[in-house]
Amino acid sequence: MSITYNLGGKAALVTGGASGIGLATVELLARAGAAVAVNHLPDDPRGLEVVDRLTAEGCTVISAPGSVAEAAAATRMVDTAIDGLGRLDLLVNNAGTPATNRTIAPTDLDLITEALWRTLIDTNLISVFECTRRAAPALKAAGGAVVSTASISGLDQVGSSMAYGATKAAVISLTKNLARALAPEVRVNAIAPGAVDSTWMIDWTDKQRQDSIDRALLKRRCVPEDLAATIAYLGFGAPMVTGQTIVVDGGLSLGG
Repeated sequence: MSITYNLGGKAALVTGGASGIGLATVELLARAGAAVAVNHLPDDPRGLEVVDRLTAEGCTVISAPGSVAEAAAATRMVDTAIDGLGRLDLLVNNAGTPATNRTIAPTDLDLITEALWRTLIDTNLISVFECTRRAAPALKAAGGAVVSTASISGLDQVGSSMAYGATKAAVISLTKNLARALAPEVRVNAIAPGAVDSTWMIDWTDKQRQDSIDRALLKRRCVPEDLAATIAYLGFGAPMVTGQTIVVDGGLSLGG
């Protein structure tokens, strides 16, 4: 059974909203009546395509371009989104990257370069802090919420690389401390996806894909809509939940 929301009068900003989990979240929130700002890279045409498509459906959606990996650009983007929306009830810190197109085994230490670390830290971690800090006054005024995208790789799973897992573990820690910092006006939570079928940079082999299905207790991989449903719940349907990271992986992390 799917849960539906009436989000008329609410406003949300979704980073990394042009594809994957971010796009599914934008679609869910906008079709439920929320005004949504779609963050996307300035040179990514998919962002404006999403805005045009959902606007044609009668949704209220605006573009909020900017690279969250650059602190100054991220703060300007949040300001632009809040100015355009007029308020902010939900910030979804979803933008992220594995910074590699294949998995890097823990034993391949030489492949964990300084450049890889910097890209991952700037995009996956610092952006969560900067966007949340900038959005905090508007969120407090609205009694709003923050939901960030972590990963089961931040919870003792390998992930695309040990560096990626480290940034996602840091997001889980940051979520707890931001919940402390912004309480009682703002709730702050995270989701930890497992294997997701989406437009992600990692090139999964057929064997890797099937292995993730076989190991999952629910015997399928997540799709972006599974994560969007949990984000919406944490944003608008869980008034006493804060500082938590919710695993959404179909039981993958519990499998053999």
